[in-house]
Amino acid sequence: MGLIVQKFGGSSVANTERLQLVAEKIISEKEKGNQVIVVVSAQR
Repeated sequence: MGLIVQKFGGSSVANTERLQLVAEKIISEKEKGNQVIVVVSAQR
């Protein structure tokens, strides 16, 4: 399909529950056949 760039930071990576949601979003894009680049910044 395509190349997807996802950036996560701050409250979206603040704890394990939020990190799980981020991981699910990444996995979802991979399952659609996309290549995924993930940028994680500013963990709280």
